[in-house]
Order: sequence, then structure tokens, then C-alpha cells
Amino acid sequence: MADAPFPGFPAGRLSVVPVPDLLFSQLLGQIDDLAELKATLGLLWFLQHKPGSVKLATWRELSADSGLAPLVAPGDAGRAALRRGLDRAVARGTLLHARAELGGQPDDIYLVNSAHGRRTLERLRRRELDLDQVVLDVTPPGRPSPDRPTIFALYEQNIGLLTPLIAEELAECARRYPREWIEDAMREAVAYNRRSWRYVRRILERWESEGRSDEARWRGDGRRSTRWPGPSRR
Repeated sequence: MADAPFPGFPAGRLSVVPVPDLLFSQLLGQIDDLAELKATLGLLWFLQHKPGSVKLATWRELSADSGLAPLVAPGDAGRAALRRGLDRAVARGTLLHARAELGGQPDDIYLVNSAHGRRTLERLRRRELDLDQVVLDVTPPGRPSPDRPTIFALYEQNIGLLTPLIAEELAECARRYPREWIEDAMREAVAYNRRSWRYVRRILERWESEGRSDEARWRGDGRRSTRWPGPSRR
């Protein structure tokens, strides 16, 4: 049975993935393998949604069920096609590749061939990065459940563009505060039309120092709200 037609992008604030203009003006006409194109675009998506400022991905992450392989093809065929696509993108120069030991096991590392990626690769070669910490301290983004999107997706949908610096601060907040606090702080920012990370962070810091006795006041009746106010859910 054929897949249903794509219904179109919905109205309202959507999560976006920055793509270098050169990918369209120079590389798109050269890429003649669908697996390579999917691997290239998929890695850009994966790294954009991965928390932290060090943007790299391991084969272990990418080939997992929550990684890129299922986006290329189902089952083992997806892993084989993803590997081929990554290899071709590395050979073309779009991506960077290195081998390193992670958790006592050798693994492949992939980065975008950008200024940031080249600096990160050089830091790896100089052993200035603790790779175990960089990779193992985060959870691969995967595809969030439609019932409960990640805090990174919530930020983009309701507050603004997710920059690498804000993603790193969000990841730090996720380790420091309960997820419900972060969701509620974003909800309060939307309710008062103060859609900025600085405002969300101040709310969290206030709750940490003063407690959350004021949360019933801004919700109105003190009951837990699961709806996002404002135009962000159009």
C-alpha cells in the first residue's frame, strides 16, 4: 500500500534546521546517490537537535533505532545504506570522519565539514576532548513522541530559534531541573508573551531559590495545565 500524500507543513512556529547554502548551490547537483543525500541531510538534522556545543555523532548513535538508519531504509538495509551514504559524503568532503575509542570500543565519528567541525576534529586529534563525556552524557535525539516532544522541540515551537549555545544551556537545565519545571517555565513565558530564553531561565532560577508557591497564581486556579497558551499551537 502506498504511503498517504504528505499533507503539507502546518501553520505556526515550526522547528527548523539550518542548511548551508553551498549544499544547494554547489553540492546538490553533484550528489547522485539517494543514500548520500539522506545521510548528509540526516546528519545536519541529527546534530542540530543534539544537545551540547560539541556537534559530532558516532556510528553507534546514528545506526541505533533512534538514529538515522530508519530514515534511510528499514531494518539492516537502512544501516547498510546509511554507512554507504556517510562514506560517500566523507569522500566528497561534505562530512568529516575519524576513528576513536569510546567506552573501550572503537567507533566511527562523523562531523560536518564546517569551521566548527574542523576545530572539533583538531581538538580530538590533540586529545583536548573527553569523547566519552561528550557522547555518553547526552541522549540521541531520535524522533520525539508526538504526545510529548523534547524540550528542544518545545523551545523551538514556543520560544524561538534553537542556537547551539541555547541548546547547551537547555541540556544543562535538563540535568539540573525536573522536566516539568522547564515545560512550565516555557508555558509561563508564552502566557506573558515574554518569549526569550533569558526570561525562561530567570523563572527557573526564581523557583529554585524561592520555591514554586507562585505557580498557582499565574495559572489562575492552581490546577495543572497541559495546554500551551498563545498562538504557538495554531
